[in-house]
Amino acid sequence: MTEMNPEASPSKRKEDTPLEIVRFVAIWIIVLMAIRTVFVEPFNIPSASMIPTLQVGDYIVVTKFDYGWSRFSMPFSPHLFDGRIWGTTPHRGDVAVFRYTQNNSIDYIKRIIGLPGDHIQMRAGELYLNGTLVPRQSLGAYSVMDENRLPQTGIRYLETLPGSAGAAPVTHQILKQTDEGEQNDTREYVVPEGYFFAMGDNRDNSGDSRFQRDNGVDLGYVPMVNLVGKARFVFFSYEAVHPLWQFWQWPLEIRWSHLFATMH
Repeated sequence: MTEMNPEASPSKRKEDTPLEIVRFVAIWIIVLMAIRTVFVEPFNIPSASMIPTLQVGDYIVVTKFDYGWSRFSMPFSPHLFDGRIWGTTPHRGDVAVFRYTQNNSIDYIKRIIGLPGDHIQMRAGELYLNGTLVPRQSLGAYSVMDENRLPQTGIRYLETLPGSAGAAPVTHQILKQTDEGEQNDTREYVVPEGYFFAMGDNRDNSGDSRFQRDNGVDLGYVPMVNLVGKARFVFFSYEAVHPLWQFWQWPLEIRWSHLFATMH
């Protein structure tokens, strides 16, 4: 039997050149940007406006194809075209990511409450849709910390929004802290064509479509073109209570029971 001589082997590994490395990295960047633009994108939750559905420190998966694509679907939002490609109307009750109406570089996440033509009003802290009281069921007292480590305390409810376009009703949780204030007694809003009406599930700590002053801050009605995608599930959740250097506390700060929670 003849032994192989390694030094005589013609299949010597060719080392990558700097140009090949650059090309490899560039291809992967293009692939990742395409996935981020067309399919999915991760987002983190920095504020308390969607408590109890979403907690501060949640990381969520958002799908980009549900409502079609606009320039806001792409990184840096280049103004390559107007409107939406293969655009579809969202469903009432969807939790959606969209661009803030006063600054299109900022992402917002809220629940879609009203679609074009819907009549929406808050009366004494309760939601009315097209003249009908939206039913809710008390789940009792609830308390959690917001992004400033301040308590968000109130009554948690199960609210059931009527479905749209033949979809089933959407039952989800909300938090009510008070029945006072302008957010709880409003005029009747009529959602214009091409827009939707968004509200946070933390009904008394959410800057949403109930606020419509021309002050450069209020959200108002949201154009459909501002939609980025539909929130699907929580893939990671972390409550940063302890200093970062206390690494032994990290596992205790993961909200294990909240992982992979889906949006309702």
